[in-house]
Amino acid sequence: METNQQEPIKRSEFLRSLGLSSAALMAFYCMGTLTSCSKGSDDPDPTPTPTGKVDFTIDLNSSTYADLKDATKKFVYKDDVLIAQIKNGTYVALAKICTHEGNLVTYRPTVDNFYCPNHGSEYDSTGKVTVPVVANQASLKKYSTTLTGTSLRVFEA
Repeated sequence: METNQQEPIKRSEFLRSLGLSSAALMAFYCMGTLTSCSKGSDDPDPTPTPTGKVDFTIDLNSSTYADLKDATKKFVYKDDVLIAQIKNGTYVALAKICTHEGNLVTYRPTVDNFYCPNHGSEYDSTGKVTVPVVANQASLKKYSTTLTGTSLRVFEA
């Protein structure tokens, strides 16, 4: 009796076989709907590629950054950085990409921590992993912040 064993198909090849275009596949990837907990060759690299040295200043009075002063949200994204006003009123800036699978991290003001809603990783205000989902999970990169009036500078020390 002969069995028919086939090579496993890659996720992207499977989706293409369903007739999805490259544009549709990119939209799914960008929305984060094609993630899983398994590591494969077509999974995105969870370590973000830096686009340059982080050094910018934001105006907290700007409507773009109003969430930093909102008592229920208290975080925003700017480039590759998540900026939050934590429970004690200070501003924290961390890399916005989870070190497990490359998903966006959020700030949870009710428990005063940073959280990956896709897989459950949790980080403290220093970027240290407090609830890892994989062994030896890396911390989030932390950036320095300086507040002068209503100008918040975020930079690499």
